[in-house]
Amino acid sequence: MDLMPSKYQQKSLRALLGLFLEATGQSLPFLSQTVSASAISRFLNHYQWSVRAVIRVVRAEIIRQVKAERGLGRRPILTVILDMTTLEKIGKFSGLGKLIRVYNGKRGLHLLVLYILVGRSRVPWGFRVDRGKGELAPIKLGQRLLKTLPKTLTAHYEIRVLGDSANGSIEMLKWVKKQPRTSGIVGMRSDRSLADARLVNQGLQRGQQVVLQGLNFPVTLSWYWLKRDDGSLEKRFVISTKPLSAVYITRLGRRRWQIEGFFKTVKHRFGLHRFGQSTLLGVYRWLVLSFIAYFLAFWAYLASGKTTLPDWGDAALLARETLLASLVVLGLLINIDRTQSLARQQGFDITVSGWPYG
Repeated sequence: MDLMPSKYQQKSLRALLGLFLEATGQSLPFLSQTVSASAISRFLNHYQWSVRAVIRVVRAEIIRQVKAERGLGRRPILTVILDMTTLEKIGKFSGLGKLIRVYNGKRGLHLLVLYILVGRSRVPWGFRVDRGKGELAPIKLGQRLLKTLPKTLTAHYEIRVLGDSANGSIEMLKWVKKQPRTSGIVGMRSDRSLADARLVNQGLQRGQQVVLQGLNFPVTLSWYWLKRDDGSLEKRFVISTKPLSAVYITRLGRRRWQIEGFFKTVKHRFGLHRFGQSTLLGVYRWLVLSFIAYFLAFWAYLASGKTTLPDWGDAALLARETLLASLVVLGLLINIDRTQSLARQQGFDITVSGWPYG
């Protein structure tokens, strides 16, 4: 809260985080009980506060938690996943220019996200907006995101980059190969050509080293069967720039899909795609605060000591009650005040002392 220069901004921040942490996915400003929708709009679109300063504070905590996961022995591995997600939108967003566009049949804002996995920690590190033709390609955006990983992590961890076939370009594979202590495990199209003119799907064995057409170093090939929504199985190929066993490459290839679960959670629980702001700044702030709400809920889950998969409703409630206790109590008092007449009709007379709002 110290990052907000005025009490009005602090109040709006608490209200907005409270909406996100209701974990219903309906984080719309007009649903706030404590501040008006217009106040939240001013907070997102007009008030002067530093998003970068907020991000620095959150990233410092991420680094602290990642380091806490580091065990003894050989150099630990930091797994990072690069993947694209679309925040689907309808209607006009004139303030966003051409950022709202159609890609792969979906209209909306298209984000490339860098997601970190180490130990029990699963957190997004950063994102970039894919602006389409004539702008930086997703491969370049991914490289820039990877460069944002601080030396406090890259110097002490081996970095494993997981990605889909979009990250399997010759340019990206060569770039990953040049990075110190970094390897890539990415998807590969079945019709990808090898240097000997064969295709990836033509009679190769799991764990076999091959040379892709246009590449000047060998990669290790494996594959796995992915179960689709209709129950059918689809053969997915995956390669590693570092010599690893076929079983291990297959396991890492499957692990890439963990980011899809994160995308569903942050959208349908923490309202990532529910922005309606008219300015690019407002949308950017909305996205950052939605991610932060996810962080808070995840950290509350870790602090609870549970080892089962997170119940995001419970985790978000714990975060709300721990970090925004006054907001939770205020919401309760507002509901009591609003339903006083109904309570009296049912024979209850509720008295609240110290009520600060007339």
